[in-house]
Amino acid sequence: MTSLLVKLGDMRSATSGTITLFVIVLFVSTTLASLSNLLLPEDSAFHVSTYTITLLGKYLCYAMLALAVDVIWGYCGILSLGHGAFFALGGYAMGMYLMRQIGDRGVYGNPELPDFMVFLNWDSLPWFWLGMDQFWFAMLMVLLVPGLLAFVFGWLAFRSRVTGVYLSIMTQALTYALMLAFFRNETGFGGNNGLTDFKDILGVSLTEDSTRVTLFMMTAVMLALVFATSRYILDSRMGRVIIAVRDSEARARFLGYRTQDYKVWLFIYSALIAAMAGALYVPQVGIINPGEFSPINSIEIVVWVAIGGRGTLYGAVVGAILVSYAKTRFTALIPESWIFMLGALFVIVTIFLPKGLVGILQSRLPGSSGGDKGNANLGRASS
Repeated sequence: MTSLLVKLGDMRSATSGTITLFVIVLFVSTTLASLSNLLLPEDSAFHVSTYTITLLGKYLCYAMLALAVDVIWGYCGILSLGHGAFFALGGYAMGMYLMRQIGDRGVYGNPELPDFMVFLNWDSLPWFWLGMDQFWFAMLMVLLVPGLLAFVFGWLAFRSRVTGVYLSIMTQALTYALMLAFFRNETGFGGNNGLTDFKDILGVSLTEDSTRVTLFMMTAVMLALVFATSRYILDSRMGRVIIAVRDSEARARFLGYRTQDYKVWLFIYSALIAAMAGALYVPQVGIINPGEFSPINSIEIVVWVAIGGRGTLYGAVVGAILVSYAKTRFTALIPESWIFMLGALFVIVTIFLPKGLVGILQSRLPGSSGGDKGNANLGRASS
C-alpha cells in the first residue's frame, strides 16, 4: 500500500513537472515574439513581423488540433480521420459571428445579410444565423454543434462496437459528407468561397497589430489550458481506464467497465478541443471555407501526431508545429514535391522512430504516462 501511494505521488509530481515545463516554454516564446512585434522597430534584426505572428498563431491552432487527435488516438487507440470536421465546424461558428459584425460595411451595404446572401438573392437571414451576432451565443455554438455531433456519432459507433479501420472510414465519410454539404450555395454558408472579408471582433479591428498579437497570446493560453487539462485527465483514474481500454478493451469490459461510455466521453472532449482550435484559427487566418472539411486535412493531422510522437501530448504539439513550418517553407520552394516529402517523412518515422521524434526522450522527461500498460493500471483504477 505504501509503495502504491509513493508511485501515485511520483505520478502526480511528474504530471505537474510536465505541465510546468510546457507552460514555461510556451509562455516565454510567445511573450518574446509578441514584445518583439509591438516594441521593436521594423528595421530591428529582432523585430517579429505581424505576418510571422499570424503564422505562429496558426501553428498553435494546429497544435491544439493535433493534441485533440493525440488524446483520442494515442491514449484510447481510436484513429479518427475526421477531426477536421470538428475543427471546421468551430471555425464556421466563429466565421458566422465575424460576418454578422460586418453589418453595412459589406460590398452591397446590407446591414443584415452577408454579401454572398445578397448576391444569391436571399430575402432574409436563415434561422440558423439568428443570434450569431452575439459573441456569447456564437461561442456557445462553437462548442455545442461539434459536441453534439461527436456525441451522436460516438454513441452510435461505440455502442455498436465499431472499431479499427471501420471506425476510421466512418469518421472520414463523416467529414467528406459535411464538405459536400457546405460546398452547396443553398446550405447558407457561403458555398465554395466560404466566409471571409472579416472586419473586426468584439469591436476591435482585425487588421491592427495589437489585435493580431492578442489573438496569438489567447491561442497560446488556450493551448496551455488544454494541455494541462488533458494531462490531468489522462493521469487520473479515468485516464488509467482509458489507457486500459486502448491496450485491451475486452479485458477492461470483462472487469466491469462500461468502455463505450469512456470512449464516447473522450471523443466528445477531443472534438471540443478541435472546435476551439478552429474558432481561434478563423480570425487569425481571415477565411473559412469547405476545404477545411477535406479528408486530406484530417489525414495530415494524424501525420503530425505520428511524426511528433503519439501518446505523449507534447509530441503532438511539436509534430504539428514542425511539420506545418516545413510545409510553409517547402510549398513555396518546391510545391510539386512537398506532398511526396511529407509522405516519405511519415514512412521513415514510422519505420525507424515508431514513437515519433520526441519518443526517444519520453523515458527521460517527466509525466510520460502515455506509455504505461493499461492492464497493469486497472487495479489502481479500481481501488
